[in-house]
Amino acid sequence: MLENPQPAQVSLEPLDDYVIIEPVDEETETRTGLIIPASSDTGCKSGIVTAVGAEASGVEPGDKVLFPKGAGYDVRLAGTAVKVLRRGELIARVND
Repeated sequence: MLENPQPAQVSLEPLDDYVIIEPVDEETETRTGLIIPASSDTGCKSGIVTAVGAEASGVEPGDKVLFPKGAGYDVRLAGTAVKVLRRGELIARVND
């Protein structure tokens, strides 16, 4: 039996044209102070690209992107929720 178990260091390296995205929950606040979650108003979500496969051209880690709500696979990695999806599923890069 281990006396001091250490958490496993796990990372994802996307293959081919897959990208890994950390979703960003953006909220909108109305003039009256009502907070509307981003998930309720559109079919798109945004996130930050954290890793790209060798064949995923046009995006780099650190890019903010839009993708369809139901796209890709939901993965929980060391307590953090990420999306794994194909480069072709991305809708746009956000320049803000």
